[in-house]
Amino acid sequence: MARSNPNAGGGARSRLLGIEAAVLLLALLFLSPFYFVLVNSVKSLGEILVDAASLPKKALFSNYSRVWEIIRFPHALYHTFLITALSVAGIVVLSSMTAYRIVRKPTRFNKVLFFCFIASMTIPFQSVMLQLVRVTSFLELRGNLAGIVVCYFGFGLALSVVLFHGFIKGVPMEIEEAAVVDGCSPYGVFRQIVFPLLKPITITVIILNVLWIWNDYLLPVLIIGSNKDLTTIPLAVTRFFGQYTKQWDLALAGLAMSVTPIVVMFLLLQKHIVEGITTGSIKG
Repeated sequence: MARSNPNAGGGARSRLLGIEAAVLLLALLFLSPFYFVLVNSVKSLGEILVDAASLPKKALFSNYSRVWEIIRFPHALYHTFLITALSVAGIVVLSSMTAYRIVRKPTRFNKVLFFCFIASMTIPFQSVMLQLVRVTSFLELRGNLAGIVVCYFGFGLALSVVLFHGFIKGVPMEIEEAAVVDGCSPYGVFRQIVFPLLKPITITVIILNVLWIWNDYLLPVLIIGSNKDLTTIPLAVTRFFGQYTKQWDLALAGLAMSVTPIVVMFLLLQKHIVEGITTGSIKG
C-alpha cells in the first residue's frame, strides 16, 4: 500500500501562503496612490514637499473649503455629472440596439461592421487627436455640450457593442417570436422584451463608461477647451498647476473631492461588473 507524504500538505499550504502574501503586497502597491492623495490633501504645501509619505502633523481640512470656492466645485460637479449622464445614456441605447441588430441580422455588412468595432479598439486615441480637432472645429462642435457628448458616443460605442453582443447571443429567440405573434413591433420587442433581459450587462456598461468619462481629461481639454461655462472637475483641478507654481495641497484636495462620488458608486455596484462580463462571455 502506498504511503502518503505528510510533508505534501505542508508544502501546499506554504505555497498558498506565499501566493496570498504576494497578492497582498501587490494590492497594497496599487492602493498606495489613494493613501498619498488622502494624506497629502490635509497637509500644507511645505509639509508635502518635506515628506509626502508621512502622516500630517495637523490636518488642514481648510484645503477642501478653499478648493470648493476656487474651482467653483458645485458648478464643475454639475457639468461633469451632466456630460457623464448624457454620454452614458446615449452609449447604452446606441450600443445595445446596434449589438441587437448585428446578432439578429448576421448579414455580411453587419459582420464587417462588428469587425470594424473590434478593430477600432486597437487604435490609440493619440493617433486621431489632430483629426478629431479638425473635424469637430469644421462641424462647430468644439466648446459646447453637444460636441463633447457626441465624441463620447463615438469613442465609447466599440467596447459597449462588443459586451452587449456577447450577452444578446444568449437571449432565446423563442421569447421574441412569441412577442411578434402577439403583435409586438420590432422596436417593441427590443424595448419591452430584450432590453430588460440585458440588465446585468447594461449595469456593467454603465459602470465602465462612468468611470472613464467622469475622470477623463484629454477629450474635454480638446473639445471644451477654455470654455469656463462647461468646465469639468478634471479641467478645474488643473488650475492649481501654473508655469511657476504647483499647489499640490489644493490639487490633491480637489482630486479627493472629485473621486469620492465615483468610488462610492463603484463600491456599491462592483459585483455587477463581474456578473455582467462573466455572464456575457459564457453565453457568447
